[in-house]
Formats: sequence, structure tokens, C-alpha cells
Amino acid sequence: MPLISRDIPIRVRYNETDQMGIVHHSNYIFYYEVARTELMRSLGTTYREMEERGVLLVVRDVHSHFIAPAYYDEVLTVRTSINEVPAVKVTFDFEIFNARGELIHTGQVVLACVDKQTRRPKRAPEWFVNMLAE
Repeated sequence: MPLISRDIPIRVRYNETDQMGIVHHSNYIFYYEVARTELMRSLGTTYREMEERGVLLVVRDVHSHFIAPAYYDEVLTVRTSINEVPAVKVTFDFEIFNARGELIHTGQVVLACVDKQTRRPKRAPEWFVNMLAE
């Protein structure tokens, strides 16, 4: 059971597709970013606020698993979850569903918490960890 999970709708735009009308693989990383940002916003914070409070979130790992294609003008649902209490890293898991509710893609992004001044890894701030428990 995830600590927190949100569903974010994203409509596939024409410029995100190839000549066959299928979402180009590189765009899934952008979908992760949009969904991650909206999950943070739903918790009551933003990347900007974290940065202003001295924490940068730096991409450490990205994984994508393609199951079926997504198509131009389709409304996808990107389910974004945090499944474990963050320490120095925060792991976001993604499931992407097509308009029929079929799972078409899974992914994961691991972010490292970094001190804005020193650029050294640091523990996730207590206020952020506490937001996940609410």
C-alpha cells in the first residue's frame, strides 16, 4: 500500500507522437515530471518551495517499462505513488493507463535530496516526510 498516490490526467499532444500517432518513448519522462509536480502540489508544496527551503531534488535513476502504445489525443491517467518513507532519496513510482483503463506503462524515478548550498546529499526534510504521513 503506497504512502501516497495521486492520479493525474494528461492528454497526448500531437508534437509528442511519431508519424504513426504513437507517443514517442522520450515523452514518458515528461509525463513523469508533470505527475510528480502535481503530486507535490496536492501535498501542499512545490519544487520551488523545497528549493527555497534549501533542498534540491536531483534525478538519480529513471526506469521505464513499455507495455502498450499511447496515441495522439488520448487522455492518459498517470498514477504517481510514493511507497516508502524518504530518507536521502525519494522514489516515485508510475503507472500509466490508457483511456480504457488498461495499464500501458510503468516507470520509476529516484531523486536524491541535496543541500542547496553544499550540493551534498542530505536527509529528506522532516516537514516533507510528515506531509506524506498526513
